[in-house]
Amino acid sequence: QLQLVESGGGLVQPGGSLRLSCTASEFNSDSDLYALAWFRQAPGKEREGVSCISRSGTYIDYADSVKGRFTISRDYVENAVYLKMEFLKPEDTAVYYCAAASPLHRDSWYDPSKWEFWGQGTQVTVSS
Repeated sequence: QLQLVESGGGLVQPGGSLRLSCTASEFNSDSDLYALAWFRQAPGKEREGVSCISRSGTYIDYADSVKGRFTISRDYVENAVYLKMEFLKPEDTAVYYCAAASPLHRDSWYDPSKWEFWGQGTQVTVSS
């Protein structure tokens, strides 16, 4: 029953930064009970897990391709999850989606089938 909405995508030059946001509704469910994640999908490629964060915020993981460049965080008051992206590369270009699930499958969070709820996505384009 969660509804997720992403925002913050856009066009940025290589080496630049961007911050994505995903807000969850509170009307029919409690987002605090869910693990949250960011995925991305480029044209012709599979949906790829970027980062995840547990419901408590104590477990965080990243894809190897973004470690050291991206930072995930969540705000329980604002019912939101964020993805701060720095030192962006052209290969980061994709539609970025947020997702929610309970429980979190720590050993396979990067598998899209493990996530129950999805947002509509926001476009990120890294180009000169």
